[in-house]
Amino acid sequence: MGLMYIFPTAIEESDRVEVISSETRPTKKTIILKTYGLPMVFWSYLAAILVVIGSMWLASKSAIQKLLSYEDHGLQALAYLVQFTLILTPIVLLGFFFYEKQLKKTGKELQLVFKVFFIQLFSKNIILDSTDSLSVDHFMDSPNIAKIHNQSELKHFENKGYFELHAISGGKSILIDRHSRKADLIKLKELLSKY
Repeated sequence: MGLMYIFPTAIEESDRVEVISSETRPTKKTIILKTYGLPMVFWSYLAAILVVIGSMWLASKSAIQKLLSYEDHGLQALAYLVQFTLILTPIVLLGFFFYEKQLKKTGKELQLVFKVFFIQLFSKNIILDSTDSLSVDHFMDSPNIAKIHNQSELKHFENKGYFELHAISGGKSILIDRHSRKADLIKLKELLSKY
């Protein structure tokens, strides 16, 4: 999801970056980074999908009621399945628009928090080997055939892959975020390493 939900890369992005000083130790600071939401164009996609689902609901409403009136349990199960699908699909799609990932870092402690509809679903605590135990690695999941053939007409079909930010904890590499731009992940790494 890191390719769609982008983390801020500079401390100046005050609506998505928060720095908190500890009351007991003022030199110890915590940085909290929050992902940006989906771009506005995705809201128009959601509106179009909701119109389609709404029209599907109106078109199938009488058929669902008729299936529910039968004594056959298979037909009733089918009606409930269609009904729950038409109800749950908009809720799940809306959840993508209210998804937020947070990174909280204090010294060697890094916490990933995942929220949907402002409710924390789960979190993951990572103890880093050192305060700057973060690495940016290139990832490509398929062979780059267009680049292997090295023909000018295939240049636009080259698979460039993406980049991943990893935390090093106990000698193990743990995926934190991914991005199509290496420079943004390097800035994120440098920002997290300061705290």
